[in-house]
Amino acid sequence: MTKKIISTSDAPAAIGPYSQAILAGDTLYCSGQIAINPSTGELVLDSIQTETEQVMKNIKAVLKAAEMDLSNVVKCTIFMSSMEHYGDINTVYAAYFSENPPAREAVAVKTLPKEVNVEISVVAVR
Repeated sequence: MTKKIISTSDAPAAIGPYSQAILAGDTLYCSGQIAINPSTGELVLDSIQTETEQVMKNIKAVLKAAEMDLSNVVKCTIFMSSMEHYGDINTVYAAYFSENPPAREAVAVKTLPKEVNVEISVVAVR
């Protein structure tokens, strides 16, 4: 098995000792993305909808760096600061996966990095 680190300036740089994504064979393991605008380095926290939109843009950028897109995603994990955000996150998420959506879980957690409200990680396969 080959292991390749995937990195792009079109998504936020890792804020810890991890890679944006790892390509292992034909499977891409993407680290969780939060709503950091990669151009400014600032968090996008205007609303849970805009926050989720930025997360999805960041995921798309990492997938693109691995020569993949959302159609390659087989599994998502959504972490949210409160289940009260579930409906709004789901509405934005559904717009990105309107056909043949991947498997996923959505869980509420006590705290997320930088006190954000949503973090999403994905697994994609060529």
